Order: sequence, then structure tokens, then C-alpha cells
Amino acid sequence: MEGTVLITGANGSLALGFIQALLSLHPQMTLIATVRNPSPDHDRNTAKLLNLIAGYPKANFHLEALDLGNLSSVRSFADQVADKISSKKLPSISAIICNAATFSFEAGQAFTTDGFEATFQVCHLSHYLLILKLLGSMNKTSGRIVLLGSVTHYPEKPNPLCSLRPGFPKNMDDLVRPPPDPANLVHDKGFQRYGTAKLANVTLAMDLNRRLKEDDHLSGITALAMDPGGLPSSRAQAGQKRSARWLFRVVEFLMPVLKYMTTMFRTLDDAGRDLVAVSVGDEFRGKLGYFIGTKEVAPAAISEDREAQEKLWENCWRWAGMRTEETVLLNA
Repeated sequence: MEGTVLITGANGSLALGFIQALLSLHPQMTLIATVRNPSPDHDRNTAKLLNLIAGYPKANFHLEALDLGNLSSVRSFADQVADKISSKKLPSISAIICNAATFSFEAGQAFTTDGFEATFQVCHLSHYLLILKLLGSMNKTSGRIVLLGSVTHYPEKPNPLCSLRPGFPKNMDDLVRPPPDPANLVHDKGFQRYGTAKLANVTLAMDLNRRLKEDDHLSGITALAMDPGGLPSSRAQAGQKRSARWLFRVVEFLMPVLKYMTTMFRTLDDAGRDLVAVSVGDEFRGKLGYFIGTKEVAPAAISEDREAQEKLWENCWRWAGMRTEETVLLNA
């Protein structure tokens, strides 16, 4: 199968595992890898990505700058990709993998150049905009949209790392412009925001499938959400509080055994292969739902609630400043 695969946050830990597996298993695919800073001299993670790519000299690889903290950047990037596909410079999109993420736990709230809370915009809102603008550039019979979930997205499940649970606030504007955090809850509020952004991702995947099915021109495109599992060796763990960092170091040491006992924790290589499977593997063609790795499980109950889906969609449309002509999705 030929086609274009687009992944955001391409120099992240999981993304490197994904890209290595994709280029090994599907060398015919065209890969668009987006990063915030494409310079290997100024971003050591981009340097790692380019070093990996150097091992696949025949890869059809495109490194692109994309700042998900800037909605204008997302619009410009999506328009450029769409133009290249419409002019046949790139094949149609087989998969969009919404991998990029950010969070701020102990450092407190962070905001983008658009004035929105950074965790929500980078993890969710900018991906929402990117997806809607690129639907017309996707393979209409087998295109896939993959949003990254997490065990942290469940409001119904306690998390030992946080005293607060994710959820959509009554005033939805609090997602993008939250009130100040209480001094004693800075870490947990940040963790809650991350979980809520992941809940938004899962909710969008469930909502998208309904909307795509209602559009005869796009009904062959599917969306799913995937939890890659806990990644103890991920660079993102450096943002955890000290006790959590120690826990993940112990887990990482035990991974040679734990990988055979649980899907809660995964190696980057295994999680990367799982992400390739759900994104472009033949066995996942047409599949919907929520997955931990490649195992289907039930998502958070609210993610399948029509009212919650509509409320999230309408507010994201407003925050992103969407216009009807920016997407081919019927009745968006």
C-alpha cells in the first residue's frame, strides 16, 4: 500500500519507535514528520530523528516545521500539504497520527501564542484543526485518523499520581483559559489538564466516526484512539515529580520481564510497532474504537456521550476560528 503518513511530534520518544517500525515494515509509504524545531543544531531530539532516518537512505521522508502552539502555523501547514497532494506531488494521506503533546505539571500553567492553555491546544485543539483541514486530502476509502489516548483520560478511574480526575468543566472556556491554580494543587491541576486533553482526544475519535459515516464522500475514513501504554523510558517522564520519576526508573529496569506480564507498561519499540499496526496495518483497516496497544477496550463513558461530543466539537470549532469552507466534512 502506498500513501502518505503524517505524524506530529515526530522527534518524540514514541514517534521514533513508530518511525523506525514504519520504515522497516512499510518502506513504500511517504512519511511527513512534523516537529516544532526542524534544526538538528538547535534541537537534539530532531538530531536523533535525522540520525534514525539516515539508516533508511531510500525512505521517502519529509521533515516539516509545525508549531501546534500557533493556530496560524497549523493552518498554513495544512494548506501546504493539501496543495502538494492536490498537485500529485504527494500521494493521498493514508494516516494522520496525532502524537504531539505537551504538559506542565510542577511548573504551573503555560499558554500558547494564541493565548490558550498549552496542554489543551497542543494535545487537542490544534490536532482538531489539522484533521478537519486535511480530510479532503485523505484516502477516501481507507484513510485513518489516530488520536493518542492514555490511562489518564478516564474520569471513572483513580490515578495514583494525581488526586484530581479529568473531565469537561461546566464552563468549557476553562479548558483554554483556566482560572489560577491553588498553590497546593499546581502539580495535580497540571496532571488533570493533561488527562482532560487526552479525554478530548478520545471523545473526538468517537465523534468523528459518527460524523464521517454521515458523509457519503468521507465514510471510508475511520478514526480510532490508542493508548500506547505507560512508556517508562520516554523522555516525557522527566516532567514528572521526583517520586514518579523514581518509580518509572524502577519500572524501566524491570521492563524485560514486565513486557510479558502487562500492557500497562510498554517499551518504545513495542509501542511503536503497535502504533504502526493501528495506523496502516491491514488488520486494522476499517476498525473503530479505543485500543491499548492493539487490544480493544472500552473508552471513558463520557467519550461516547452524544451531548458531550457536540459540546466539545462546537467549542473547539469556535476556539479554532473554523470556517465552513476550511473543511470538506458535511455539516461540520
